Amino acid sequence: MKIAVVGGGSTYTPELVDGFARLGSAVSELVLIDPAAERLEIVGSFAARIFRHYGHPGTVTWTSDLDAGVTDADAVVVQLRVGGQRARITDETFPLECGCVGQETTGAGGLAKALRTVPVILDVADRVRLRAKPGAWIVDFTNPVGIVTRALLDAGHRAVGLCNVAIGFQRRFAGYLGVDPAAVVLDHVGLNHLTWERAAVVDGVDRLPGLLGDHISEISEEVDIPASIIGMLGAVPSYYLSYFYKHDAHVRQSIGSATRGQRVAEIEAILLDLYRDVTLTEKPALLGERGGAYYSEAAVGLIASLSGLDDTSVHSVNVRNNGVLPFLPDAAVIEVSARAGLNGPAPLPVTALPPDLAALITHTWGYEELALDAALRGGRDRVYRALLAHPLIGQHEQAEALTDRLLAAGREHLAWAR
Repeated sequence: MKIAVVGGGSTYTPELVDGFARLGSAVSELVLIDPAAERLEIVGSFAARIFRHYGHPGTVTWTSDLDAGVTDADAVVVQLRVGGQRARITDETFPLECGCVGQETTGAGGLAKALRTVPVILDVADRVRLRAKPGAWIVDFTNPVGIVTRALLDAGHRAVGLCNVAIGFQRRFAGYLGVDPAAVVLDHVGLNHLTWERAAVVDGVDRLPGLLGDHISEISEEVDIPASIIGMLGAVPSYYLSYFYKHDAHVRQSIGSATRGQRVAEIEAILLDLYRDVTLTEKPALLGERGGAYYSEAAVGLIASLSGLDDTSVHSVNVRNNGVLPFLPDAAVIEVSARAGLNGPAPLPVTALPPDLAALITHTWGYEELALDAALRGGRDRVYRALLAHPLIGQHEQAEALTDRLLAAGREHLAWAR
């Protein structure tokens, strides 16, 4: 099996490579693709050493030629960051000037990322369709995953979105329960970065009530959401919901502080120096601070299932709604637990959601529809309308000011805005 990774020059890539080296026995070739040739050479050489370290028989290659890299691929992993960390830092900064949370996937920063990312992803996907093997899957890690996956599916691509939030909870819950992570099946539901864990089933028994009884303080600290909210919901929110439940507190804490993007940029510089060391054959501990924990396990497992090698595992994926959440259109993209096979993911049944969860999902879905329209067609009015619709904004003066700042900051990557 040939796996292509678009954005393979990322300092995060060795985490993904480590997963394929340990768990991806069916991988015969892993090709890393990135336009940043010098950086790619460093990461690619290190990736090859990781494969050799684990005794994996597959080869690791790298190229700046997208067409060559995806040719005859069985699956293509897409992990792009258009504009790099510099754009991310801007996304995390300009919303604060308007009293809104500065975060790379949530709020105005998330919209800025979607606007510059969707056109690039669609161009990549068109070339995958022409050159990869017939039926090759596109596995999207690129944020905002829900919006990007919707764009890919609407354009007719064989795509599925993947996030590491659920697998992180699965690992944490399994540790509390003293069971193998694979034994924990989550009732994971919502939109990307707007999800809740409503059950944690082990051997047919929901263990989440007991987990909340015994470990609610630890869970509250991990997701940065008050235990009282978690207890009231009877469900564990994603830590991204902290930006909704504690929006103003996050704004106050962020003003005058270094952004997450600035810290990641510092980590990346150190990681690249580490990767240059030809004696390094295992991912360094510092990579854990880069983010994306368990993405490698999630990616390897999902690709194995989509390839027909494992039809029993449950994955948390971004897929068409198709009636799973009756209050959203079938074409909407949701994030749910699913089993996957050669025909793609099949969501597990979801019981009726309470009004507060359903309302927030619906509101955010409306914003995402407008965000995708703005990303595909451009225009200041579309950007403004998407911001006005966002649950964390919703006020004319803020939406106007955010629109001006977003367009000024992102003009380099938005041809229609120049």
